Amino acid sequence: MNASRIALVTGANQGLGRALVEGLAARMDPNDLVLLTGRNAQRVADAAREVTGLPGTRARVEGRVLDVTDTDAIARLAEEVRDRFAGADVVVSNAVARLLPDESQAERADEFIDVSNVATHAVLRSFGPVLRPGGRLLVVASSLGTLGHLSPRLHHLFDGASLDQVQYAVESWRSALHHGTAQEAGWPVWLNVPSKVAQVAAVRAVAAERREHDLATGTLIAAVCPGMVDTATSRPWFSDYSQAQSPAQAAEAVLDLIFTDGVDPALYGELVRFGKALPWHGGTPPVEQDRMLTP
Repeated sequence: MNASRIALVTGANQGLGRALVEGLAARMDPNDLVLLTGRNAQRVADAAREVTGLPGTRARVEGRVLDVTDTDAIARLAEEVRDRFAGADVVVSNAVARLLPDESQAERADEFIDVSNVATHAVLRSFGPVLRPGGRLLVVASSLGTLGHLSPRLHHLFDGASLDQVQYAVESWRSALHHGTAQEAGWPVWLNVPSKVAQVAAVRAVAAERREHDLATGTLIAAVCPGMVDTATSRPWFSDYSQAQSPAQAAEAVLDLIFTDGVDPALYGELVRFGKALPWHGGTPPVEQDRMLTP
């Protein structure tokens, strides 16, 4: 990566996003900059100040207010990064909408899709072009993001799809949810499954277009699965947290992927978990009555 590197993390006020900012700031150099983003100005300012004051922090940390549901705001931030810094070296799309087990999946669908999917598409479209050679553009997903977790009836919507086609599939799913026809069409009740599959499919779509050039320049675009993480978002879904990682522990594998020299072609454009690619066609459709989060 270049000197005076620029990194950016969305959804970085707390949890895994905050841990990734802390790890980046600790591993990067004093002339590098980490942009910590979130939608609440006070929380962003507080988090940036706190990370700056940590003993292990070496790089500069600045806060940026960013509501990832505002695709124009994502585009403007990418333009700022391009114009002010001549591009970014690390971009991690991490924002997620919190959903509790006792909440209606259908009623929360719009917010969930906007934060997890529409925002992912916008980050890929806006920051892909400003990613410096040798950079890293990662989307935080989960092991539920493999195609086999969806009904075979839906595979054609995502397998080999372009980014435009992935976006169309997501909006078709949203429409089916609004009209009460989603289950009839084969969509699972639990939002997290099609959302994660669509995130990984979006990454695969962008990576397919860029693969040759990116591999030649040591640039990585991938989805990442951090495993089970003890956060406010995930804790309500588990009865046993004995195997859960802290956000700092979960961030380590992602940070290792970011800072590894060169790019393993087997990981490019894939869903990566602990340094290994998960098979795109793997997984089985969930049993709805269980509805438990799989790390």
